[in-house]
Amino acid sequence: MTLRDLFLDVVRTLWSHKLRAFLTMFGIAWGIVSIVLMVAAGEGLRKGQAEQARNLGKDVMIVFHGRTSLQAGGTHAGRSVRWEEQDVPVVQAESPDCEYAIPELEQDTIRTHSNFNSGAFTVTGSYPPFGYIRTLDVGVGRFYDWSDMREGRRVAFLGSGRNPVGETIYLNDFPFTVIGVMAKKKQDSSYDGWDVNKVFVPFTAMRRDFPDKPPGTNTTFDQLLVTPKSVDQHEACKREVRVALARMHHYDPNDKEACPIWDTVKEAQAFKTMTDGMKFFLGAVGIVTLLLGGIGVMNVMLVAVRERTREIGVRKAIGAPSGTILRQFFIEALIIALLSGAVGLGIAFGFCALVNLLPMPDFFAGLVPSWSSGLTAAGLLGAIAVGAALYPARRAASIDPIEALRYEAGG
Repeated sequence: MTLRDLFLDVVRTLWSHKLRAFLTMFGIAWGIVSIVLMVAAGEGLRKGQAEQARNLGKDVMIVFHGRTSLQAGGTHAGRSVRWEEQDVPVVQAESPDCEYAIPELEQDTIRTHSNFNSGAFTVTGSYPPFGYIRTLDVGVGRFYDWSDMREGRRVAFLGSGRNPVGETIYLNDFPFTVIGVMAKKKQDSSYDGWDVNKVFVPFTAMRRDFPDKPPGTNTTFDQLLVTPKSVDQHEACKREVRVALARMHHYDPNDKEACPIWDTVKEAQAFKTMTDGMKFFLGAVGIVTLLLGGIGVMNVMLVAVRERTREIGVRKAIGAPSGTILRQFFIEALIIALLSGAVGLGIAFGFCALVNLLPMPDFFAGLVPSWSSGLTAAGLLGAIAVGAALYPARRAASIDPIEALRYEAGG
């Protein structure tokens, strides 16, 4: 029998047992769809949360000022601590594990108006790396640079708006030239308001035109933004910042009330631990789903082959060798596995694509299917189908043709 004849014979046999073939294919396809969708949902949640964390800042730690809770160097507890402009270069110099340490000074009561609109926006002043640290991607124009800083230029980068680059806005009647507008940004967390409702200016211009309010002074600022050189160095960076600030402001470096830090790196690591646990849980559910699907596929294949024992006897009686019989059952199972695998992957990826056309919440990146999970599920269920077909077929092909012809289905 040629390969072409064998293939046509297999197709005719599958067509004559449409229901059994369909049940087997359905079991394999359903297992693949279940696994792909579970993994896609978990990955979508992970990517969505990671994107939201990135929108707040790139591995940023926000160092706030507070009040001492411990006595140190003869000073009493409860003393107010405020960061000074001269602290910034010292912290940067004494923190080798930190990439950036920059000040942020802001006010939320500045009257803002232009020829087209007016309102009250938060105005924030910092150094040029602020745009990179806080993920203020440029939509049009540019962010302020070091030359703007050195010369104290009255230039402004807007968190939202039309394309007003080159126009003038007034901040408490001070004229500022708009040099850029932030790209559209989704944000679900902040320490001082949404970035779309802010105006960003160079620190020197902010210090000159809008100094810190009492009890602050002309040299104090609101918070220090710090980023480590790598995620692995973030704990060392945080410790170095605490020690440097404590030495300059004469408080115990272990006094966390004097120097509260919002550590987004630690939050990201905690979230990663949670998503890893969710992956293990979904993996366990997926394994159970595959096992249940495999048992169903195995049962259908075992019954199908057992009920064809008489057919095997007829084939052997007219001279068909055992190898040809096994090859036919192998090709049958392989066709079922390949077709159902392709159908299952097609349905799963197609469903993910359709769902992703819908609007998604900010914390969810949609269904993100994985080829590795789909192919693993398809391979495992396909192997179960092939094995469940070959085992009884080998046994039936090894018995005497007369015994095979005597077999009664269901007996």
